[in-house]
Amino acid sequence: MTIPTLRQCLLAEVLGTAFLMIFGTGAVVVDEQFHNIGHSGVAAAFGLIVLIIIQGLGHVSGAHVNPAVTIGFWAAGRFPGRRVGPYVAAQLLGAGLGSAAVRLLAAPGSLLGATLPAHGAGEAFAVELGLTFWLMFIILRVTSSYYEQGLMVGLTISAVVGLEALVGGPLSGASMNPARSLAPALVSGNWTAAWVYVAAPVAGALLAVWADRLLEPKPAPAAPTSSPS
Repeated sequence: MTIPTLRQCLLAEVLGTAFLMIFGTGAVVVDEQFHNIGHSGVAAAFGLIVLIIIQGLGHVSGAHVNPAVTIGFWAAGRFPGRRVGPYVAAQLLGAGLGSAAVRLLAAPGSLLGATLPAHGAGEAFAVELGLTFWLMFIILRVTSSYYEQGLMVGLTISAVVGLEALVGGPLSGASMNPARSLAPALVSGNWTAAWVYVAAPVAGALLAVWADRLLEPKPAPAAPTSSPS
């Protein structure tokens, strides 16, 4: 089996994150104008595009499309540290390109699907921390060697994204992804509570790594061997 090069992995992360923004935040922008998608439709759009990205690009780069996920995999010992910086840079670039494309469709004054706190930065931080914890925890569990790889992995992860967007979206925007939040902030110029959407997802991912380790099965102690008489 041919192993993808770093260049191919980075291209996959750029494309994947760009399409996450185009179809995820794009759904927000379309709903702003036509009011025919609704909150549930936006949550479904995020879940569906995540599934498509995982199935289409997962075999190339792992389809992280999220700096918090990349950092989480590194902290879990499943991703080389030398690739963290390039992956995060590729994700930020892809998100920026995706937001720039969404801006072409948006009405003047649109925030381009920016994530904003509903009731203050403190609550948004707690919500984003919890949402990212659960997302990263499930990602770690279903991608471990104890589970069958394939379509069910993508379906499970995308279901978590869609569910969390459905429930947490009204409270914090349900970002769970620094790139997903920073790109609309950059393109629209609205940096309200931007720090929340960087710090909380990273902290949540690291907490998930710790929780995942608590559930890892321990090797059984070796049976004592009798010494020769």
